[in-house]
Amino acid sequence: MSERERTKVHVIPHTHWDREWYFTTSRSKVYLVKHVKEVLNALENIEGFHYYLLDAQGSLLDDYIRWCPEDEERIRNLVSAKRLMTGPWYTQTDQLVISSESMVRNLYYGTETARKYGHSMKVGYVPDAFGQSAQMPQIYREFGIERFLFWRGVSDNTNPRTEFTWEGSDGSQVFAVQMPFGYYYGGNIPEDAEDLQPYLEKQIGALENKASTRHIYFPNGFDQAPIRLNLPQLIERFNELDDKREYVMNEPERFMAEIEADSHDLPVLRGELMEAKHMRIHKSIFSTRADLKQQNNQIENFIANILEPVLAISHSLGHEYPHRIVEDIWKLMFENAAHDSIGGCNSDTTNQDVAFRYKQANDIARNLLDLHMRMIASTIEQEETFAFTLFNTLPYVRGGVTEIEAYIPEESFVIRDTKGRELAYTIVDKVDQTDYVLGQHIDLNPSRKVYLPDRVYRAKLLVELQEVPAMGYTQIIFDFSQGAAPTIERRNDQHIENEFFAIVVEDNGTLTITDKTSGQTYANQMVFEDNGDDGDSYNYSPPERDLIVSSIGSKLNVTTAKTTVLEELQLGCTLSVPADLHEREAGISSGQLPIQVQVGLRKGEQLIRFEVQVQNQVLSHRLRVLFDTGLASSLSIADQPFGVIARPTSLPEAQVWEREKWQEKPITIEAMQSYAGLNDGNRGIVVITEGVREYEIVGEKMDSIALTLFRTFGFMGKENLVYRPGRASGEKIVATPDAQLLGELNFSFALYIHNAGLDEAKVAHVAREYLTPIASYQLCDFLNGRLIFAFRDEERTLPQNYSLMSFNEESNAVLSAFKKAEHSDGYIIRVFNPYLKQNAQATVQFNQSVSVERVSLAEQSLEPAQVIADKEQVISLPELTHCKLLTVLVSKAD
Repeated sequence: MSERERTKVHVIPHTHWDREWYFTTSRSKVYLVKHVKEVLNALENIEGFHYYLLDAQGSLLDDYIRWCPEDEERIRNLVSAKRLMTGPWYTQTDQLVISSESMVRNLYYGTETARKYGHSMKVGYVPDAFGQSAQMPQIYREFGIERFLFWRGVSDNTNPRTEFTWEGSDGSQVFAVQMPFGYYYGGNIPEDAEDLQPYLEKQIGALENKASTRHIYFPNGFDQAPIRLNLPQLIERFNELDDKREYVMNEPERFMAEIEADSHDLPVLRGELMEAKHMRIHKSIFSTRADLKQQNNQIENFIANILEPVLAISHSLGHEYPHRIVEDIWKLMFENAAHDSIGGCNSDTTNQDVAFRYKQANDIARNLLDLHMRMIASTIEQEETFAFTLFNTLPYVRGGVTEIEAYIPEESFVIRDTKGRELAYTIVDKVDQTDYVLGQHIDLNPSRKVYLPDRVYRAKLLVELQEVPAMGYTQIIFDFSQGAAPTIERRNDQHIENEFFAIVVEDNGTLTITDKTSGQTYANQMVFEDNGDDGDSYNYSPPERDLIVSSIGSKLNVTTAKTTVLEELQLGCTLSVPADLHEREAGISSGQLPIQVQVGLRKGEQLIRFEVQVQNQVLSHRLRVLFDTGLASSLSIADQPFGVIARPTSLPEAQVWEREKWQEKPITIEAMQSYAGLNDGNRGIVVITEGVREYEIVGEKMDSIALTLFRTFGFMGKENLVYRPGRASGEKIVATPDAQLLGELNFSFALYIHNAGLDEAKVAHVAREYLTPIASYQLCDFLNGRLIFAFRDEERTLPQNYSLMSFNEESNAVLSAFKKAEHSDGYIIRVFNPYLKQNAQATVQFNQSVSVERVSLAEQSLEPAQVIADKEQVISLPELTHCKLLTVLVSKAD
């Protein structure tokens, strides 16, 4: 047999290091120190031990160096020599659960961390993520990664071989190799001669049957496993025992280069990789620990949509951009983005750590925003006692009704903008906090007279704004010299309306929505549906005998609140539901599930806003809210990272999965970034949320959107689920009482009904605005003190209106990120094509003269800088085709 004909088995020593799981991060890091010490010693001292893969997570080296700084030079030497492999991830994340920007920043900080130690692996190594996003080929290539090595998501009915070309939604392609039997496949190697030879024949033979080249990837390692110190000697024995094959120690980069050189005429797989025939992808993990998922989604949106743009605005006005603080916030999020952590498939004590990191990230982010808004507001030319600075972090002028939190006195007032226009408003809620606020006031300069009101209320206001400058700020002034307090008309009627919709509460407990634009009426809306969840922390699974409870027919307590800027239904009902799975099986409903709902129509807004509060008092169940679109469809539509995706509403595999012995039932419970819905080309409905990013299209005609609010369960792992037969995925003895989510739960989402195709209705733009509220800051002397920390008087030189940068009204790409560049004084703008139609292109035009340099997601230059706009004409950024993203480094031209 010639050398070219022999199978070449690439033995890859590695570990898959979960940062936390049924164990905590603290335990994991303590053991990581021991593990990395052993790896360093082996690579430096054991002859023939050439390589080791440290799970492609740069955070592991940061964790180690924090406690063992004396070993940093050893690590640099081994990483630089490409013997200790790390990167490109900071933590190994699940791709369908986190936001697009979180994924990008994870790779950015992961590659930066790996390069800091000497080298970042140029392989998209994903050993254990639960499925692969359809946009990853584009994202990988933006980071200079053209090869992809993974396990979960492809089965033999799609591709019987281990090698293929993976094409993403935008058309980007990467060379892909699957570890068909998992990253742990070669973790247990027997050492007795009588066991070793049949082991090799069986294990390697199975891999050869799937390979399309002579190259075999044979991973030696598994979760938190010790390094196999005698692996070089074992490889020598492999070669002595097996003359049909050549065994070598290797690492992923070299392996991928060799196998790609020998790969020809590969099949092309397109889109998401989410098949669970031979490996579990835990598709309904999107709703595991809904409380933690909701925190993750809200903080991700807050950082990218509000905090980073305000920091960029602040930097443009002369303040230092806090790169390291922002990095620390993101890294707290990445610790929680590690695939078990973000999955929520952990022990309760581990999820308590996850929740605390969210608290830290949120606290730092919100206080950082507060500081920079304050630094701007305190230097704006202002004589009024009550002025609020409003920040618009989108690249075009905005208006409309927005929510503001304020400390106000008892007097009546009017609100004006900087042009003197009176703004309609209402006070939604207020609480007397006089003693708390005034008791903390500090006079740094007692000689200066300041206004101290007699009473102070913490209030929530809705204000109808006229114009807030693009990517900038304006002010509104509270004028106490005139005006009367706005009234709220409260009634017991069952009807609200604005310019776009009329909503009526029906006797059966549902809503009927009339679209005033089209005259279309939508009945049976907002149906709450509760059913059992016999699953675990990995999978939703219905009980074998379920009892489904619907809110249809429930008696609703109804009141309305009507003001000049808002009409709102306040609804309440209590569902009688089974208290636990035993009652569901018996058909008993002794449990109570109180639900309070606020349905709001803001003036001039084509959204129906929902606020839902649930007092969860029962166990092991799932609550969804259903909207009947009247649009029977074979495809659902949802946003995905940097684009949109259409998915089938039913799967033919669902008819054969039991016969073919799939690992999981194929289901149409799907993920989204912020919206999901149905559209027939002429009209449509989408649900927009930053809560649980999970939906399903249901109904006999596949015409209803089911938005998951939450699901609960009692154990980390369970066996023989209806949707997942066989073994438990997690530890079945680990009870998770916290995952029952007992107590008060709150959810916010919106319904967008439109009379056009998805693209023409600009659904992605509407969703981005919904997730990007206008931020506000109140600067008042009586608040200066311990409440917000004392501040000295500053010279007031800034104008009352300011715009850093704006897009022309012809621009139709959606903004994903606006931030200061990491290594220059310019600003990073990232946009993407949001359209469903393959031929619909998107572009950006600037309203001012700017210097633009196209860069990668890694913020590396792709082309020379150019001035793309001047006083005579507006020149566009390159057009974006379907699902394409574009990142540019922008600065104002001289």
